[in-house]
Amino acid sequence: MLKIEELKFDEKGLIPAVVVDSISGEVLMVAYMNAESLKVTMEKGRTCFYSRSRKELWLKGETSGNYQNVVSITADCDNDALVVVVEKEGPA
Repeated sequence: MLKIEELKFDEKGLIPAVVVDSISGEVLMVAYMNAESLKVTMEKGRTCFYSRSRKELWLKGETSGNYQNVVSITADCDNDALVVVVEKEGPA
């Protein structure tokens, strides 16, 4: 199980998250999470990221309807990046 306290967030408190489609293996996006957005993601089972430009959390799909339901979250061997495997839900 992923332990947030073991992750290596950068000096801004962020960690990159590579989002991958569970069926095709396609990389859907690369975004950033902070500890709070990662907790929300783990609690809701849907991806939540930190917007570096708006400096706020954003739930993927909140405005577009294209949600990402989390299948798994793993850290790389250095604990400084995440791979988030998702099932897409929505019109796109």
